[in-house]
Amino acid sequence: MKIMSVAGAYWRGDEKNKQLTRVYGISFPKQKDLTDYLELLEEAKRRDHRKLGKELELFAFSQKVGQGLPLWLPKGAALRDRLEQFLKKAQKKAGYEQVVTPHIGQKELYVTSGHYAKYGADSFQPIHTPAEGEEFLLKPMNCPHHCEIYNNKPWSYKDLPKRYAEFGTVYRYEQSGELHGLTRVRGFTQDDAHIFCTPEQLDEEFKKVIDLVLYVFSSLGFENFTAQISLRDQENREKYIGSDENWEKAENAIINAARDKGLNTVVEYGEAAFYGPKLDFMVKDALGRQWQLGTIQVDYNLPERFELTYKGSDNELHRPVMIHRAPFGSMERFIAILLEHTAGNFPLWLMPEQAIILSLSEKYENYAKKVLNLLENNEIRALIDNRNETIGKKIRDAEVQKMPFMLIVGEEEEKSGTISVRRHGQEGKGNITVTIEEFVRIVNEEVAKTLKVFEV
Repeated sequence: MKIMSVAGAYWRGDEKNKQLTRVYGISFPKQKDLTDYLELLEEAKRRDHRKLGKELELFAFSQKVGQGLPLWLPKGAALRDRLEQFLKKAQKKAGYEQVVTPHIGQKELYVTSGHYAKYGADSFQPIHTPAEGEEFLLKPMNCPHHCEIYNNKPWSYKDLPKRYAEFGTVYRYEQSGELHGLTRVRGFTQDDAHIFCTPEQLDEEFKKVIDLVLYVFSSLGFENFTAQISLRDQENREKYIGSDENWEKAENAIINAARDKGLNTVVEYGEAAFYGPKLDFMVKDALGRQWQLGTIQVDYNLPERFELTYKGSDNELHRPVMIHRAPFGSMERFIAILLEHTAGNFPLWLMPEQAIILSLSEKYENYAKKVLNLLENNEIRALIDNRNETIGKKIRDAEVQKMPFMLIVGEEEEKSGTISVRRHGQEGKGNITVTIEEFVRIVNEEVAKTLKVFEV
């Protein structure tokens, strides 16, 4: 057994009563189980994304800006941008079109979608304009806006599917006690996309989205996951919108697609969104903790609420089916989980800087600049540490910053036109001296191993 913490507590929660001591403890059948658990807790502390985010200068919070509203620092912004460009490139190959929507919308928009009735209590208060009776909300979801983009013009069955993608920032009010780093915030960006297709196209489109999610996971090192089929509560149907017929069609579409793709699945009742069932990807990180990353949803209901149509081959108007999908989910939460999963050692293609050049003294700064210029010409992200510090201090600081490669340059390297390469975490073992061209090849080969090409 192990006492984990103690805290004061009033008897029956009444401050007029005596204050007691509450003792929190834990027990295991074997000492080894307890030891393993305590080691896991310590490793989780070392990997805490709030700690790493500060050390790596990725993000910050400000009381003046407001709780739950992260500020992305230059390195963190570069990391986010790289993730966005990675997904945008794959999406373009898969036929998505990029759109941009406002951060606010009229209250009526979310009344139509059903979000106001379901999330009104968790949204920020309406924004009132100088015009009487005009109310806006900070958007809690991107999908109503995308429905209106689809509604902007008439469509034929020959035009479908339409795939709209957006890195859209949304806002939901969370109680201050529920906020936690980047995993629970009040403003976050979703890698959202909505596909409008015919019922006949639904199966193929859903499977294509599964392929995209699996590509994202493989490129970022998430290999241990289960696909959770999230269905309606079997007893309480009041919290869902739409007809039983549409729900059954949507649920069967997800079950069949997951089966055909050979996914390892579990079924969870009561976990569906209010407008449709979902396929949620439950990923285990390096510490064995399970996170929900990536979701795909089938929706027959919003097309009805927004009266979306297309003209079929019979020259009649029909309702499209809508697929909601977000491989990352929330960018903030995804980066937090990725930080803890990798302990800040991101895949080389994703690192804000891939190498740091350390000169043994200021005499070799011109050569360091020449090396930097050659690396940048080969699209390798690097910087120079030209501080007036010892080489040992520079190496220790580069280790803390999780720099993948430290390139040491001095008299020998300048004479031979080479660099001495030290790898992060190697503690001086296996250092190699190579030409700049050879180093470029090493980096490109490692990037190619992890950053696979998305095949459509």
